[in-house]
Amino acid sequence: MQKVTAAITAVGGYVPETVLTNKDLEKLVDTSDEWITTRTGIKERHILREPGKATSDMAVRAILPMLEKKGISPEEIDVILVGTITGDYIFPACANIIADKIGAKNAWGFDIAAACSGFLYALETGSRFIQSGSKKVLVCGFDKMSSIIDYTDRNTCIIFGDGGGCVLLEPNTDGYGVRDSILKMDGSGREFLYQPAGGSMSPPTMETVTNRQHYVYQEGKTVFKFAVTNMADVSYDIMDRNGLNADSVDWLIAHQANLRIIDATAERMGLDKEKVLVNIDRYGNTTAGTLPLLMYDFEKKFKKGDNLILSTFGGGFTWGSIYIKWAYDPS
Repeated sequence: MQKVTAAITAVGGYVPETVLTNKDLEKLVDTSDEWITTRTGIKERHILREPGKATSDMAVRAILPMLEKKGISPEEIDVILVGTITGDYIFPACANIIADKIGAKNAWGFDIAAACSGFLYALETGSRFIQSGSKKVLVCGFDKMSSIIDYTDRNTCIIFGDGGGCVLLEPNTDGYGVRDSILKMDGSGREFLYQPAGGSMSPPTMETVTNRQHYVYQEGKTVFKFAVTNMADVSYDIMDRNGLNADSVDWLIAHQANLRIIDATAERMGLDKEKVLVNIDRYGNTTAGTLPLLMYDFEKKFKKGDNLILSTFGGGFTWGSIYIKWAYDPS
């Protein structure tokens, strides 16, 4: 029997209309466009400000056009996996709500909370479902980070934006799709990038709200150090394990958290800048949304047979890399 792999056969993406620029942030906190751009590479980010709209609504706006373009009914979807840390509620899962909103009446699924690595973890999980017999798996990465960002904290509010993307996975027996993965985690890093309150460790109280503990806390220097080393190393390792080199890798799809981390990863892999896809300047860090949003933005550049390396690093700590052989030509 031929080996079944999970091939990406369609890509979707969405960012909200409202744009928050570095100049806008200058009015909120002690920062500057020059300072933000130099240290992160970010110029602007999109924010979901529509009343009553949440992460699931952004997902729906990406999924339905993707399925329509592909000519697939939502009722054909078997599994929905959502990488997110900003689900509409603590429960039910965002996947559950998305299924209802798009009319995926025959699907089941769940959320994967791995911060910036959420989409990568979900992609690997979806790949396993395809290998075990599922025919159409929807893998999403979306976050409404503005809902947990303190816009009086200049260390975090400059970094994050809202949005994300999705992909459709289908079985392939010609060698295209997910070829290999290396996924990691280290819970000892949780104190350096996390949301202090709101979970069972520290349930919501007047005190936790007053102390602004429901927002993201990040110890930037420590996170940067871990991210530079681990994201670069795992990307190199997956190349080496699959006999790839700088010439045979066509594209690096790297998590968009900081341009310097992206550059360090590309350098470790020996890649020219022309092979490194970047949209951090326009969207900032959309957490679980960055990788699918990159693929959506640059889909027309990919050709059938291209070798893609996906790489990420997130809070917790979580990180990893996936090697994909692209399954279709641009249309």
